[in-house]
Amino acid sequence: MASGLFALLDDIAGIAKVAAASVDDVVAQATKAGTKAAGIVIDDAAVTPRYAVGFAASRELPIIWRIALGSLKNKLLFLLPGALILALVAPWLITPLLMAGGVYLCFEGAEKIFEIVMPHAPALQDEAGTAALDAKQLEEQKIAGAIKTDFILSAEIMAITLSTVSTASFWMQATVLAVVGIGITVLVYGVVALIVKADDAGLALAQQSFAPVRLLGRGLVIGMPHFLTALGAVGTAAMLWVGGGIIIHGLEEFGLIAIGHASHGMAAAAAKALPALGGAIEWFVGAALSAVFGLIVGGIAIIAMHRLVEPLLKRRGAH
Repeated sequence: MASGLFALLDDIAGIAKVAAASVDDVVAQATKAGTKAAGIVIDDAAVTPRYAVGFAASRELPIIWRIALGSLKNKLLFLLPGALILALVAPWLITPLLMAGGVYLCFEGAEKIFEIVMPHAPALQDEAGTAALDAKQLEEQKIAGAIKTDFILSAEIMAITLSTVSTASFWMQATVLAVVGIGITVLVYGVVALIVKADDAGLALAQQSFAPVRLLGRGLVIGMPHFLTALGAVGTAAMLWVGGGIIIHGLEEFGLIAIGHASHGMAAAAAKALPALGGAIEWFVGAALSAVFGLIVGGIAIIAMHRLVEPLLKRRGAH
């Protein structure tokens, strides 16, 4: 009887060890995938606050909450099953789809830079349409636009995650995709909520009697617009370096190693020139070169979109 009990306890301890090892493996894989998707996460956090700008303070958090729920729905109901089916049926499509997403990121980043350099005149019809919308309609429109944008970024995050665990078991892939999807959504929209409400918090602090607290509040109120501008610039840079890096890595997988080899070589040479900051310098130079390549790809994509795709769509619409 006692030996049977000890055997049972031993089996339970063994199962607990296996379960703990599985949890550790999931956490390690999810952390690795989240690190690879860091650039897209930064861009997501940089893009989303603008969807809550211009509304009453009481509506900011509900808007962020609805966008976050839409993001979770994108990841867990659509993208996660799609990624698992893709891994089972056509795993060879993962890299091409990643590269297509990389081109999209480069296109978006290049368009933002192009808009800064050569700003477009706002369309009168669009302005009139926006003016005609009431607050509720405008809120619904903003939320729908944010969820659509999130879908593209979430698809890229899930594809990067899937590529990280492509050799793992089906259930490991599903668990890691779910953990990354939920974790990144909570992280991004938690940060977005803090950013959106920072000016309100600053205003409340600025009205306090204690001088240091009042000074901190004023600093928040004055500094938040500049912070949002800087965050937008970081988001644009993240689009270009992540998109360019994904395309370079994809080309290497197809045997086209020249661009990746040159980029790695220049980053390594820069690191050797400043050995005290070797790792940081190598990463920075590599990211900068990926961003430059991404800007070139994005420029080509802009030309293709405006000179080829849009005229073709107009012709089909006319017919």
